[in-house]
Amino acid sequence: MVERFLRKTHFDSIEDYNKNLEFIIPEHFNFAYDVMDAWAEENPDGLALLWTNDQGEEQRATFAQLKQQTDQAAAFLQSLGIGKGDPVMLILKRRYEWWLAMLALCKLGAVVIPATHMLTKKDIKYRNTRASVKAIICVDDDYVVSQVEAAMPESPTVKLLVKVGTEKAEPSGAWHLWQQEWQQAPPFVRPAHVNDNDDTMLMYFTSGTSGEPKMVSHDFLYAMGHLTTGVFWHNLHPGSLHLTVADTGWGKAVWGKFYGQWFAGATVFVFDHEKFSADTLLRQMEKYRVTSFCAPPTIYRFMIREDLAKYDLSALEYCCTAGEALNPAVFDKLHEKIGLRIMEGFGQTETTMTLGTFPWMTPKPGSMGIPNGQYDIDLLRADGTPCEDGEKGEIVIRVGNKKPLGLFKEYYRDEELTLEAWHDGIYHTGDMAWRDEDGYYWFEGRKDDVIKSSGYRIGPFEVESALMTHPAVVECAITGVPDDVRGMVVKATVVLGKEWKDKAGDALVKELQQHVKHVTAPYKYPRIVEFVDELPKTISGKIRRVEIRKKDAAG
Repeated sequence: MVERFLRKTHFDSIEDYNKNLEFIIPEHFNFAYDVMDAWAEENPDGLALLWTNDQGEEQRATFAQLKQQTDQAAAFLQSLGIGKGDPVMLILKRRYEWWLAMLALCKLGAVVIPATHMLTKKDIKYRNTRASVKAIICVDDDYVVSQVEAAMPESPTVKLLVKVGTEKAEPSGAWHLWQQEWQQAPPFVRPAHVNDNDDTMLMYFTSGTSGEPKMVSHDFLYAMGHLTTGVFWHNLHPGSLHLTVADTGWGKAVWGKFYGQWFAGATVFVFDHEKFSADTLLRQMEKYRVTSFCAPPTIYRFMIREDLAKYDLSALEYCCTAGEALNPAVFDKLHEKIGLRIMEGFGQTETTMTLGTFPWMTPKPGSMGIPNGQYDIDLLRADGTPCEDGEKGEIVIRVGNKKPLGLFKEYYRDEELTLEAWHDGIYHTGDMAWRDEDGYYWFEGRKDDVIKSSGYRIGPFEVESALMTHPAVVECAITGVPDDVRGMVVKATVVLGKEWKDKAGDALVKELQQHVKHVTAPYKYPRIVEFVDELPKTISGKIRRVEIRKKDAAG
């Protein structure tokens, strides 16, 4: 499969990859037809999807079965009037039907808008209005259904509601019921012209670490941009069983549970659960013999606090992480416990993987890796000039006259915001880093998160990494607090391990401060330390430092 889309499919060095990565781009690329249906022809009995949940239910689908199911789902949605260019919002948690709906809507040329089940009426109304949503397909969950219905009077563009996961009759007639109707759909007829490469395929509302969510628009080639994600970064192949921990409402789901993994011909493993437990997750990995695993650093932080010797993880071959920067202490602890190194990757909702640690590289704990060869990455100073090695700057993508594969089209219906981030042939990520002499990048934080104290510029991640090496700390967030003398001072918001919670107090504060002074430059130590039960986060697991700053400002 990969050879259809790449001039060269195997690389043995950074230089080889960067020099020879070249895509073969069809005129009308459609992931559902050109990859998934092609696998159904080439490897019909290959296991495409293995789904299980915390109730012990299980569903498996070969590539041939998945083609039949997605054709049927496409016929059902087609019979409801959904077609090319129609915006459809999916609020399906980790239901099996999410994968069917994603592929079915791709086959119709519709625009998919995945969304989290935690949205409120206000959030749903905002999305419906901003994207002119035509249909909503959601899980039969009391909270989700109530919020969707509450938003309808103020959502005039929404014409169709589809409920998934119920066998009950619908008394009001407002909802179509997936389970009752989709099997009765007429045979699927592929539309004559499904899409052009630059048509909009997918739209994501950003997770909102700062400000109102932006709507990120991706074309049909975005899916091909993730070939490198699954084949090279995740190091997958037919026979791999890959688990990415991600909610289907945010971008990491298509990074790790969809496009790249199926380019590689791997099996996507899904564990559908309501409440996270490191022990439960590890038991699933043991039971199903997961070979490849990807999760945000938060998940790894909880996993390494378990006794990993209790679990048979002998099938596990590869570990990756993305979503936030990985603290070196977590990398070292996992390597010590199970002998695997975590291969870090970096990207945004607006991109596919832009930086990563590839199989032919030796990872450096805490580094984001090197630029992905499909992007022209650089570091720029505030005046727009390139940074030297060792100098902090903003990660940018040089676009020139041709948009690279995987980069977003625009912030939908917001030309001003698009031009603010993408101008003069450069896309500005807003993320700060520095580059070492080997070309590895090291994350510093968002531009808005950098703390200026007594003339020093302090990146929150370097202080967080220092704190994370103390055994008391499970998670932490570093922010700046205004100060009359220093301009700002460093504050640490800390989640303690359960065995340390009764020791929270002045003595532990001083111990943590001294620890940071010994691990990193003394001027970076947190002058303020607050102990909390949990950190504010987005649904994607990213720490909302902006929320901590707002709370501190409000007093």
